[in-house]
Amino acid sequence: MSQKSSLTALARQQLEMAVAASSGRSAATVFGGHEHSLRQTVIALAAGHGLAEHGSPGEATLQVLSGRVRMTAGEDAWEGSSGDLLIIPDSRHGLDAVEDSVVLLTVCKVR
Repeated sequence: MSQKSSLTALARQQLEMAVAASSGRSAATVFGGHEHSLRQTVIALAAGHGLAEHGSPGEATLQVLSGRVRMTAGEDAWEGSSGDLLIIPDSRHGLDAVEDSVVLLTVCKVR
């Protein structure tokens, strides 16, 4: 069965929630979960907020839906803006919002 959802509407909603939250972030799973290998999550970050350094989830990408983000892994750093696709390194990394941003995290977990 095919399903359709609007990433634009979800991104807008999550960004409103992130800007209002004291943590400066909000997220919603678009597809997947514990019963699936593939998981996609929309993550919204208010400018100046981010995700502290954390371990790699495995094979994963980050598509910037809006705004500008900076991903760091040790001494390395990559910036991404709307339309960019970042490959998440297989090491500890962090993500910061240079401006209000929304990204689509896609992770493939081995069952």
